[in-house]
Formats: sequence, C-alpha cells, structure tokens
Amino acid sequence: RLIERLNKGLHGKLTLISAPAGFGKTTLVSEWLAPPSGLPARPVAWLSLDEGDNDPTRFLTYLIAALQTIMANIGEGVLGVLQSPQPPPIESILTALLNEITAIPDNFILVLDDYHVIDSKPVDEALTFLLEHLPPQMHLVITTREDPQIPLARLRARGQLTELRAADLRFTPAEAAEFLNQMMGLNLSEDDVAALEKRTEGWITGLQLAA
Repeated sequence: RLIERLNKGLHGKLTLISAPAGFGKTTLVSEWLAPPSGLPARPVAWLSLDEGDNDPTRFLTYLIAALQTIMANIGEGVLGVLQSPQPPPIESILTALLNEITAIPDNFILVLDDYHVIDSKPVDEALTFLLEHLPPQMHLVITTREDPQIPLARLRARGQLTELRAADLRFTPAEAAEFLNQMMGLNLSEDDVAALEKRTEGWITGLQLAA
C-alpha cells in the first residue's frame, strides 16, 4: 500500500517520509527502489547524510558525487568552483549544476536519507533553491525524523508534495499478523496479534522486539 503511494507521488517534485526512529523509513525506500516493485525503471542517486554535511560545500560535493553514479561527468566543473579559495554564491553554483542535470536523458530519483541530521540554514536554503528549480526528469525523496526547514506548505498547495508520516508507516493488524506469524514464525492467535499491535501502535521496531 505504501509503495503504491510512492509510485503515485512521482508526478510531483518531492516525496517526504517523516517519522521517528524505527518506523522503517529507509527500509521502505530501499524496498520501493529495488526491482521488481512496480516502479517504472529509473536510475537512483542515494546520499546518506551525517552531521558533517551541515557544511554547504561538503553537502554539495557529496550531492554531486551521488549524481555521478547516474552520469559520470556531471558537476565536474562545479566541483572545481566549489573547491576554489573564493567560490561564488551558492545559487550560482546550483544554477550551473541544475543546467547540467537537465542534460540527464532519463527520469531519475535523488534520495536524501536521514535529513534530520542537517541543522544548517545554508543547506536548507540550497535545498529550497534546488526544489524551486527542479528539472522535470528529477524527483527528490527525503527521509527524516523531523520536517526539514523548507517550504513544504507551498509544495503541498501546488500538489507537488507526497507525504508519508508515522500514522502511514504503522503496521495494520493484518500486516502485524503477517509479520509475526509468517516472517517471525510465531503462530500467534488473533487475540495475541491484536494485543501486540495495540501495545506497539503498529511500530515495526516494537513488533520486532516483541517477537
């Protein structure tokens, strides 16, 4: 049911998967992007973020490295400018990068995983600029434990945002039963499954620990 929603969201600019730890955000995206998932085949660039990426130069350097897994030479000139003693404003750098991205022939997905580690206004502003000028063949996916400081309301109003939150990621009673009895091999009664689903509120890490 979630993969179906993710597939439908590809018509917009951004898919945001925002929920606390242990809800399976990264696992969901990995499963969605692994064939066969019903997703039309398209290249994927994946960037797993850490605290060091709060530096905008480092953030853009790794962003370009991720894009180079799709198109080998993309952003080489931009990398050179980034590493110069006095780089130009970030918007100029991003504009040059966006011009190169438009040359990528196929529709593709860029995943920014664990965006909650970012606490940097310049990086948020760079991401906002990127989203506002996103080429049509590019779709952005963000996984995070808290909403990023980007104009989500504007994207939502334009129908450009797909959101999955904790309530969406919780396992339904039927899914909890399948996980506990088939995946974990517990052969629990319907009442036991219902009790566990209620106690964990469908939180997959809680179900796994209980199992």
